[in-house]
Amino acid sequence: MINREKSIIYTAKVVSMIFTPLYLPLVGLIILFLFSYMNLLPLEYRLMVLTLVYFFTILLPMFLIYLYRRVQGWNRLEISHKHRRLVPYTISIVCYFTCLYVLESLHIYHFVSSIVIGALVVQVTCAIINIWWKISTHTAAIGGVAGALFVFADIFGFNPVWWFCLVFLVAGVLGSARMILRQHSLSQVVGGFGVGMVCAALGIIFL
Repeated sequence: MINREKSIIYTAKVVSMIFTPLYLPLVGLIILFLFSYMNLLPLEYRLMVLTLVYFFTILLPMFLIYLYRRVQGWNRLEISHKHRRLVPYTISIVCYFTCLYVLESLHIYHFVSSIVIGALVVQVTCAIINIWWKISTHTAAIGGVAGALFVFADIFGFNPVWWFCLVFLVAGVLGSARMILRQHSLSQVVGGFGVGMVCAALGIIFL
């Protein structure tokens, strides 16, 4: 029984680590490059954009947050406490702004920047909400994927049903993992998904 509980907790940790909240822009871009006219762009160009976005929205913030956590002497779970999340939020937001600056400097297509802006709106909204209430950024990110998928399916006219099935499946597994680790309640998990979906959709539509 004890071994089974340890296995469940370990699996929950792995799921949380794989589906980091920072992956939203990269997933959105992959969807865009697969289902829009952008799939006609040269492969080298698409890989260059994906590499830039990966560096500034995933690799760099994860590395800086890791350094901050090591300096503070906290593990992954300890840094997740509500009052300790401000600096990680700030690091992510600054990295996202830097990514936008680089994309604009290189005159990358507007739809690419709109995905990063949508993800940035999700980050800022979660950071503000976190002042009063610990919302789940993990499910906010997967909710953002759902919001981006909804908007781009309407714009580019592709059938998103199977993608939505995959997104909701991942969201369910991820939300369960966060609750198993006692990082969030059900309301925080569901609230995060809703906030992410709405903010990403509105950010992409209006920007």
